[in-house]
Amino acid sequence: MVAPLKVGLAGLGTVGAAVIDLIARERAALTARTGRAIEVVAVTARSKAKKRPVDLSKLKWVRDPLALATDPDIDVFVELMGGSGDPAKSAIEAALAAGKSVVTANKALLAKHGLALAAVAEKQHVALNFEAAVGGAIPVVKTLREGLAGNAFARISGILNGTCNYILTRMEREKLSFAACLADAQRLGYAEADPTFDVEGHDTAQKLAILASIAFGTKVDESAVFVEGISSIAPEDLEAADELGYRVKLLGVAVRTEKGIEQRVHPTMVPKDSAIAQVMGVTNAVSIDADGFAPITLVGPGAGGQATASAVVADIGDVARGVRTAPFGRPSGRLVPVKRAPMQRHEGGYYIRLAAVDRPGTFAAIAKFLADQKISLESIMQRHHGGLPHGGDDPKSPDAPAPVILITYATSEDAVRRALKAIRKKGVIAGTPQVIRIEKN
Repeated sequence: MVAPLKVGLAGLGTVGAAVIDLIARERAALTARTGRAIEVVAVTARSKAKKRPVDLSKLKWVRDPLALATDPDIDVFVELMGGSGDPAKSAIEAALAAGKSVVTANKALLAKHGLALAAVAEKQHVALNFEAAVGGAIPVVKTLREGLAGNAFARISGILNGTCNYILTRMEREKLSFAACLADAQRLGYAEADPTFDVEGHDTAQKLAILASIAFGTKVDESAVFVEGISSIAPEDLEAADELGYRVKLLGVAVRTEKGIEQRVHPTMVPKDSAIAQVMGVTNAVSIDADGFAPITLVGPGAGGQATASAVVADIGDVARGVRTAPFGRPSGRLVPVKRAPMQRHEGGYYIRLAAVDRPGTFAAIAKFLADQKISLESIMQRHHGGLPHGGDDPKSPDAPAPVILITYATSEDAVRRALKAIRKKGVIAGTPQVIRIEKN
């Protein structure tokens, strides 16, 4: 009879408690599916005295993560502490060096140290599984790494941060400001006290860098990702998007181009009838464009105790089955360096919102600088005075800058930025222009 797989778990927050509960509830099913019983036998956390929603009385309490990682009584080390450095990093390194498989949900650590950790796991012939690090319950890592191992990928894109998607959903549905929605998200626990990492796109960038590595065989490098968040999005942008038949989403996009892998995170207008536009609230979605068939879109809960625990337990189940695969889909020594590829010509065009100064020659100057960069306009919309989100004159004054929306035809990011820089230097607009990419399909 095969001996049970003994699990040591570091971190007893919402996810850690949910993992213990799930393994206990599904003990028989897990044994039947994996051919081996799975038992949590030891745990560690910052506070032993803290009350938790699961019974820990029969589990061994270990003094610290490093001691648990090297405990001879465990077979697999589950790291749910978080953070890009110690104690998570040193504990995972110690577990791998001791010949123990590791399961983690730590995307920050993987984005920074994933390549080095993968090399150790491969050398020791143990698993380093991290399904829960990207997309919560969505099995996107396994889909890219194993389910589509025989396919070449052209594009990976999606909604990878539930906090941002929740805020944009509330702003659109309830006509609220970004600040009001963020405050509510913090109250409900969807956003941290310091929300910068989420709302400025860095969380999405880390997840995108991990997915790009698996899909395109590149070394994980968050610095290669162009990042722009949602803090500048205003209700008037969502109103205009609605009128144009679009919805605004924060997307992470990785695309294979002739100049390398283009990786970017930014607000995007997507058609309201597209699959990605239907993803609302804290839900995540990933669209995979591979050769041979139409894009696949995976949708599901991207965060939360139960959703994340589902992915963690699935990874533990693979260890119980004896599955060992290169963490990033191919041996770490065969992953190639990734350069920050320039953003290519965007066929969907751009949405540009300006606060145009009300004086003769303003529109002529704007048109000239756009033409200088060979940017053609599909439409121009002049809005009623409604205030300036980035400051400016009294909107009730007849001399107040007039909100103007420009929709361009296909052009490049560089061309748009150069034109806007020249327009601002000319002094014909007030405040900071808003620029959002448009996806036509």
